[in-house]
Amino acid sequence: MMMFMHFSYDIRYEFGCDAFTYLRTGWFWTFVHPVIIVLFVGLSGICCTFSRNNVIRGVKLLAVAMTFTAVTYIITEFLGIDCLILFNVLHMLSVSTLVYALASFIERKAGMTAGQMSFVLLLLGCWITMVNNYLNYFYGGTSSNMLLYPFGIDVNGSPAVADYMPLVPWLGVFLVCAAAGRLLYKDKKTLFPGAGRKVRAVTRPLEFLGRHSLIIYIVHQPVIYGVLYLIFLIMGIV
Repeated sequence: MMMFMHFSYDIRYEFGCDAFTYLRTGWFWTFVHPVIIVLFVGLSGICCTFSRNNVIRGVKLLAVAMTFTAVTYIITEFLGIDCLILFNVLHMLSVSTLVYALASFIERKAGMTAGQMSFVLLLLGCWITMVNNYLNYFYGGTSSNMLLYPFGIDVNGSPAVADYMPLVPWLGVFLVCAAAGRLLYKDKKTLFPGAGRKVRAVTRPLEFLGRHSLIIYIVHQPVIYGVLYLIFLIMGIV
């Protein structure tokens, strides 16, 4: 869904074709786009429950996210292409993964049961999600402290960015789904052990995408853009 949306965006806005008009409709941004984001973040939260070391995963993802920031800063400053990324989905997921790793550490050190920690994660996730409705009330809509930027607070003088996904409310969605993952996959086994060959044949490509989701996320947009550029170049449009 994410790759198709980016493909549509490139066709319509990067190459100026009058296609994929759904990108201009209110129903898409109100009803469909949030579902894509919730699936993206929610599945990431569930997958944390399978990892042997979420600290390593979180640090690796944070390194990739900071590389995105550095590269887009260079492109924006020196090539004049406005694509600066300060805190997008990779930043948010890396911090969320580290938060989950911290919760797991506290769970072990405090001698908490899995059920107790799952309940804490559920409550915390719901609270963070609901706080999103009151950020403007507490901060009057803006702040001058750049450290609040990752939390969804509008910061005076912050640069224009190409992508932005704050911790509030999305860390909440992540933690709620992590709690769900701990409940549904406490044995770390599939919920559909009896899936037949036809079902597996259909899901196998999706399983491949899931196992290589980070590298696919990193390269899919340059690949899509590059292929489209060649096609439109051959057609004489660019």
